Amino acid sequence: MARQRRLDAQVGPRVGRSRLAIIFATVGPGLIAAAADNDAGGITTWSVIGARYGYSLLWLLLVITPILAVTQEMGARMGVVTGKGLAALIRERFSLRVMAFAMLALLVANFGTTVAEFSGVAAAFGLAHVPAWAAVPPVAGGVWLLITRGSYRRVERVFLFLTTIYVAYIVAGVIARPDWHAVLRGAFVPTASASGLWLLTAVAAIGTTITPWGQFFIQAYVVDKHVSLRDYRYTRMEVYTGAVFTDVIDLFIVVACAATLFRQGIVVETAQDAARALEPIAGQLAYVLFGVGLLTVSILGAAILPLTTAYAICEAFGFEAGLDREMSEAPVFHGLLTFFVLVPALVAMIPGLPLVKVMILSQDVNGVLLPIILIYVLKIVNDRQVMGEHVNGPAYNAIAWAFSLVLIAMSVLLLLGPLVT
Repeated sequence: MARQRRLDAQVGPRVGRSRLAIIFATVGPGLIAAAADNDAGGITTWSVIGARYGYSLLWLLLVITPILAVTQEMGARMGVVTGKGLAALIRERFSLRVMAFAMLALLVANFGTTVAEFSGVAAAFGLAHVPAWAAVPPVAGGVWLLITRGSYRRVERVFLFLTTIYVAYIVAGVIARPDWHAVLRGAFVPTASASGLWLLTAVAAIGTTITPWGQFFIQAYVVDKHVSLRDYRYTRMEVYTGAVFTDVIDLFIVVACAATLFRQGIVVETAQDAARALEPIAGQLAYVLFGVGLLTVSILGAAILPLTTAYAICEAFGFEAGLDREMSEAPVFHGLLTFFVLVPALVAMIPGLPLVKVMILSQDVNGVLLPIILIYVLKIVNDRQVMGEHVNGPAYNAIAWAFSLVLIAMSVLLLLGPLVT
């Protein structure tokens, strides 16, 4: 008996360490994909919402969070089951014309969002009165070196580290002493408006949180990380955790801006306006803290968007791809990475570019194009020839299809609004 107890004591910790090792080995895709939604466009969009509407749009976050979890989990599951990225599955499942349409939608959305990331870089340095032409090129060069010269593990560690900056917004939201009754009312009592500005803002809020590129990114990331079906439960848990983490950060961004900017009647039109929301935590250093945060998330997004685009295009057309492949092994992959860093950076340096408006409009483009990608995802994830027994359940389908149809209706109203007014 004593010998058996000693063996059990040895096996127990070993099993615990084994499970912990699996968790650390599989962590990354869910947290990074979800946290990257709070990029330059995300922080700016939710800052504008808090400053313009106070707490009244917080209910959107309660609706968006489970949808974000469902859509991200579908992508991760498809990657684990098939061992292929979304673009490759679209190529195999649909015609060449349909695939080309999907890639075009992704290219437009990703290009606009990458411009937004480098606009965030320019806005962050603008707080220190550094012109875009002096700030953006070295950052773009650093991003290019990170994603083309860094190994998979090194890039992943950098991405995970960059997600820690978001904690500042939670602290700022609490210290700003918001009206918590108004916060709860805004979260649980939906309000809406028929105005074009409200619709534009709502679509941007959805498009910045549940992105077209996010569907491609998380699936490619899971495939590149070689997550097994046996260990997928850890990735699924991480995906759900990442969705909640992302939207908790968004909630506190709104709370911080509503408690400070909305109360003073300040509308966010520049990075300086948004920085004032952090004054309760940082005082005169608010601009520094906001600038560092905006720069950090902009770099995170500026690295992820080119990666997502390069992975998707290479998968769609059968080119070699992967962070651990040399340029000679995957020339198209590395060429796309270079293009999607260089050209958006040049656009962001255009003199007089309204940086906040660029970041908001890029999220509207995401919102309009998102249903196109989700329909492809839903068709594939429900195909038993592709997914076997791992197809969606009724609840997942109901959530995803209802969301897609509502977003299509909102996008149609948004696009037709100027024609009927």
